[in-house]
Amino acid sequence: MGPAVKAACKALNKRLLKIAKSMEKSVFADTKLEEVAFMNRYIMLKSDPEKKISYDEIMKHNDGKEIRTKNSAMPNPLTSGKKARAVHSAVFVEVEVDEELGVIEVKRALTAVAAGRIINPKTAESQLLGGMIWGISKALHEETITDHTLGKYMNDDLAEYHIPVHADIHDLQVLFIKEEDNFVNDLGIKGVGEIGGVGMPPAITNAVYHATGKRIYDLPIHFDYLLE
Repeated sequence: MGPAVKAACKALNKRLLKIAKSMEKSVFADTKLEEVAFMNRYIMLKSDPEKKISYDEIMKHNDGKEIRTKNSAMPNPLTSGKKARAVHSAVFVEVEVDEELGVIEVKRALTAVAAGRIINPKTAESQLLGGMIWGISKALHEETITDHTLGKYMNDDLAEYHIPVHADIHDLQVLFIKEEDNFVNDLGIKGVGEIGGVGMPPAITNAVYHATGKRIYDLPIHFDYLLE
């Protein structure tokens, strides 16, 4: 989304400047795009900010018609080659296993993420924390049970479909690794939509193996898997 918005804004700026150049006695007659700034509803010369035209004047000159552009942004397959554009993460967890009951708790979890330029650290962290909780849920709680004779779900409500509650979630941390990647796009940004969740289940199963010596391949991890 970000690079597409930037492309649209750049195209819109070009159109605004083109209309400003066509105005009578325009101060921008021979001006290039990189020589002007678009600020506070004005187009102004960077070298002389007093020379400016307001957006209102431009709209009047354009007879009040909309000034619109349509743009898109996507990786260029001709130049990308074998370079990776994905987000990268490393996940660390500390689990505690009850030796008698086989109950597993994730006491601490840390996700370190290299996701390019982080525009809003607060919302990006929130997105990743949500993914981490989802990953814990996948590893230890969520399971769809089907009746193959009747062809229906047996636990199709929140009374029987288990999801984590506050008591199941302990210390979660997110660490953003500074990364400048201007190859991936003009803004150097990447998505963090699912990276918080994908690494949690394997990290949890590895920690369970380290604690119990039992390698688990089926999720969610049932306590009887550990008692066998």
